Amino acid sequence: MKTKWTIDSSQSDVLIKNRHSTIAFMDGTINKFTGHVDIEDNELEDASIEFALDVNNKPTKLDQIDSYLKLNDFFNTNEYPVISFKSTSFQKVNRNINFLKGNLTIRNITKVVELDAAFIGINTENGVQKAAFEIIGKINRKDFDLPFNSYTQTGGLAKGQDINLIANLEFTA
Repeated sequence: MKTKWTIDSSQSDVLIKNRHSTIAFMDGTINKFTGHVDIEDNELEDASIEFALDVNNKPTKLDQIDSYLKLNDFFNTNEYPVISFKSTSFQKVNRNINFLKGNLTIRNITKVVELDAAFIGINTENGVQKAAFEIIGKINRKDFDLPFNSYTQTGGLAKGQDINLIANLEFTA
């Protein structure tokens, strides 16, 4: 029996971090997205995972507006408002260590990526069954044509090559 778990974006978030000025990070949190996990017979092995982030979602917190503007420029969110992921495999190593492989699309460029997925657990709250995952990965921004480069006063690159993704996702059955 296949169970479809739907993402609860009000209880989930995705943090995108990119090193800038050679030692600091530019980051922004996104919590407007859709997605689901399909699990066959309550087994995580080869679960099907799909989600889409609305990177054009402007945060309401004033302290995040600067990060939003930086991410808007970085991802060109006016032209490419969605980052999407669709899994091709989900390998369970043990209860909390899993490897997630799939197609990540940023700026209409799709590349195969491998992510680490930690299964946090399943809980029932007010009669609603919930499952939580933490997904962590690192991608090369050049693979997705994110060449937003400038130089520091000392001549070093202001943007790092890697983008770190940290997703804390909660799903309901």
